[in-house]
Amino acid sequence: WKQEIDKEEIMKKANNQKAAVIAIGAVVLAAILPFFISNNYHLNLMIQVLINIIIVVGLNFITGLTGQMSLGTAGIFSMGAYTSSLLATKAGVNPWICLIAAVGMGILIGICLGYPSLRISGVYLALTTIGFSEIVRILMTNMTELTGGALGVTGIPAFSIFGFQLRSNKQFYYVYLIIAVILIFNAYRLVHSKWGRAFLAVKDNPDAVEAGGVNIAKIKILAFTMASVYAAIAGSLYAHYVGFINPSAYNVEFSINYVVMLVIGGIGSVPGNVLGAILVTLVPEFLRFMENYYWLVFSIITLLFVIFLPNGIISVFKPRKREGETEKGGMNH
Repeated sequence: WKQEIDKEEIMKKANNQKAAVIAIGAVVLAAILPFFISNNYHLNLMIQVLINIIIVVGLNFITGLTGQMSLGTAGIFSMGAYTSSLLATKAGVNPWICLIAAVGMGILIGICLGYPSLRISGVYLALTTIGFSEIVRILMTNMTELTGGALGVTGIPAFSIFGFQLRSNKQFYYVYLIIAVILIFNAYRLVHSKWGRAFLAVKDNPDAVEAGGVNIAKIKILAFTMASVYAAIAGSLYAHYVGFINPSAYNVEFSINYVVMLVIGGIGSVPGNVLGAILVTLVPEFLRFMENYYWLVFSIITLLFVIFLPNGIISVFKPRKREGETEKGGMNH
């Protein structure tokens, strides 16, 4: 029994080292990528990839780990974007302070959306989060004096570092890459901590978890709060990059798109979230040459992924256990 435990510890350390090497390699590759991309449009796509990664990694806390279906990403993202944009344009607040304010908005939304999840779940929770997004979109459209209505908010200032304002896509890319890496690392550590195990336990057997003395309400609200903070940060980053936002884009399709990224990459896996965000952002662009049929082809590809890789692309890279290995391990324990 002791030898088996030692073997598991050695394998765990080896896997952690392998994951660290892959992660460092991925960051290095992302860092040198702009040197091979001169086209501004392609750099714009890479920045969009980083923003999408942040959103999906956050959504993973709710849908991937605790199993709560949320379709409120559009509303949370837009609230983060509008909070940051209005403070910057109306009050002249520094964009970095606006980003912190967006984080505060994300915490507030997470707590407010977390409480309904204590009483409802499944399709009812999904409908609740859709309703939240629609309320936000309608308010942003009709509060014309504050939000600009359907015309949106223009002239949103970019971030600046030591007095130098970010102007080129390459500058934006590197700043956003640093932020994305920090948030991904934070999510990975959280998923593999006691909190991550608590999230999964709530998803698998909430009754047993509650009987064990775990505060399910606290776990669910924390999951919603983390997801909301990540989406609000992404909204703020997007607004200060583009310089213009309007409410028309933040509809149900916007939210569904991120659920698709989560499913294709691998529910519950942070590396899978990254892969899913990259693929779902870039593949439609590679299919543009099909003109009117590109979205149909992409939908078929998505369907095939769901059928043949139900655990996401990340499952292809996970080593499969030999037949009987799990059973043997269970007997030893």
